Amino acid sequence: MIYEKIDLYEHYAVKKPKNGAGILTVYCREQRGDLPKKLRPAMLIIPGGGYEYCSDREQEPVALKFLYAGFSAFVLEYTVNTAYPVPLVEAAMAISYIHEYAAKYSVDPMHVGVLGFSAGGHLAGMLATMYDDEAVKAVLGKRLVRPDAVLLTYPVLSGGSYGHQGTMDRISGGNSELKKALSIETRVTKNCPPAFLWHTAEDDCVPVENSLLFVAACKKAGVPFELHLFEKGWHGTSVATFETEESEERAQKIGHLAVWFDLALAWLNRHGFTVKAR
Repeated sequence: MIYEKIDLYEHYAVKKPKNGAGILTVYCREQRGDLPKKLRPAMLIIPGGGYEYCSDREQEPVALKFLYAGFSAFVLEYTVNTAYPVPLVEAAMAISYIHEYAAKYSVDPMHVGVLGFSAGGHLAGMLATMYDDEAVKAVLGKRLVRPDAVLLTYPVLSGGSYGHQGTMDRISGGNSELKKALSIETRVTKNCPPAFLWHTAEDDCVPVENSLLFVAACKKAGVPFELHLFEKGWHGTSVATFETEESEERAQKIGHLAVWFDLALAWLNRHGFTVKAR
């Protein structure tokens, strides 16, 4: 297995902001010996935390599930408590790095997806809709940073009345016009990648309307999407198993949500995210 931590700022010779992160953790199978060579889809995982911190519960436990499912998995620790465009540029650097080292990590460069949780869903949404942003081009030029699929898990997407105000205040720096501009449902075009979303109707932290507004925009723009809504369950359930919950009792209450991973995997497979002979 290849396990590495990459400082994206150091790799791209870009000055790191004060208290900056931009660290990419790699979880990949190693091609060695007489093992048959495979070409694997990749998943960039972006944890939530309201742009205030990066939730550990939405990092390695998720990466290992994708690793065991045959993917090359990557986790982005992005800079928090800072405004646009810093996190977006870091996410773009992560996608660019995965493409640059696709051969090393046995990655199929045509199938590189991004998965975001909560505020990480907002960042994944920015990457899916703003991959050609001028701030990204200023750092990475014409390097490929558009994901081939975007997965949004109980995501913060709207800067309007349904948005999570703390999250949107941090990424916009409190600028009301920028907050409006970073409402992801307003940025969907026909060029956005296919999208998979799931949310719970009971989410009292990030209202389900965030996902509903986004898929309505996808429908209007002709972007393929799949949405799963669950009746019960609170915010921030990650993989919805005992691995990421404080007690077996809590895990049992949200156990029905764990199926999201299999649903996402089946959707990804239908979009060509499969392990192939090399």
